[in-house]
Amino acid sequence: MAPAFEDNNSETLPSSFSSGSDDGVLHKSKVTVVGSGNWGSVASKLIASNTLRLSSFHDEVRMWVFEETLPSGEKLTDVINRTNENVKYLPGIKLGKNVVADPDLENAVKDANMLVFVTPHQFMEGICKRLVGKVNGDVEAISLIKGMEVKREGPCMISTLISEQLGIAVEKFSEATVGYRDNREIAEKWVQLFSTPYFMVTAVQDVEGVELCGTLKNVVAIAAGFVDGLEMGNNTKAAIMRIGLREMRAFSKLLFSSVKDSTFFESCGVADLITTCLGGRNRKVAEAFAKNEGKRLSFAIWSFDDLEAEMLQGQKLQGVSTAREVYEVLSHRGWLELFPLFATVHEICVGHLPPSAIVEYSERKPRLSLLEGSTQYY
Repeated sequence: MAPAFEDNNSETLPSSFSSGSDDGVLHKSKVTVVGSGNWGSVASKLIASNTLRLSSFHDEVRMWVFEETLPSGEKLTDVINRTNENVKYLPGIKLGKNVVADPDLENAVKDANMLVFVTPHQFMEGICKRLVGKVNGDVEAISLIKGMEVKREGPCMISTLISEQLGIAVEKFSEATVGYRDNREIAEKWVQLFSTPYFMVTAVQDVEGVELCGTLKNVVAIAAGFVDGLEMGNNTKAAIMRIGLREMRAFSKLLFSSVKDSTFFESCGVADLITTCLGGRNRKVAEAFAKNEGKRLSFAIWSFDDLEAEMLQGQKLQGVSTAREVYEVLSHRGWLELFPLFATVHEICVGHLPPSAIVEYSERKPRLSLLEGSTQYY
């Protein structure tokens, strides 16, 4: 699909809040954020600050919100629009007065020509089905989603799912790296939309590499959380992170030969992996899981589902479901012994192994010869 903004980048028209008049409306990019969790709200805040500043964008940023009723009895969208704050998923942070929460998905996207997808990856197929035929023909999209869809024919990247179902040319954004395929000019427009003095964004020509970094780092963070929960120490945790990065790189390059080694040294790679393994919800919940291993609380053993509900107040874990999806790919392709860390994380998550197995997997040496011609372990 031809990039939608090739003819628009030369426009430098004055910006007006609400964009109610027709003056310049055809030349401005209008942004909708599809998702309103913690990361979706952060993205909306970043984007809204830039659409006010940059004349090539409409000021208003629509944010699709999956409607919820708060304990006060109020609707979440009403509270966001009244207080300019997502009190459930990003409390205490003002989003920007030009952010408008909308519970109607079709209405939220109907006039947009730039879509930002940022929802739990397991919901994306259903969202795409609802949007078929509902988006503008010239729309561009970016995926901030970490995860993959595993189908009988093999793994499907979320960016591919969006592109195939909606006919949209998609870029992939992971933390502070935008992955693009061909058009650097379009990638730079996304960089411009997200960049702030406190949030630097760069573009790299490697969609699959960027997307898989954002996906797989959550599996490694689960492993790091097990180490923390068992109080194994920083040296062990550092080893898990190093080996996790190694498996991220090897798995990505086996799936997609186009993946570049250099991508793993971008912000989306080693930097994001370190951050996620030191903090973040996946590490936090995995730590609690390891600490509570075998303990009975309220006459029930705490599972990841229990801990997610108890600790995250409506937010979703990505690492556990991604570990399962990765395991399915490894099992289907006969690669389980090549990726002992990934395989062990899933087996611990489903109760087949104890958390302490996270350091025992190293006895299962991968057959490195199978990787020759595709990638090498380092």
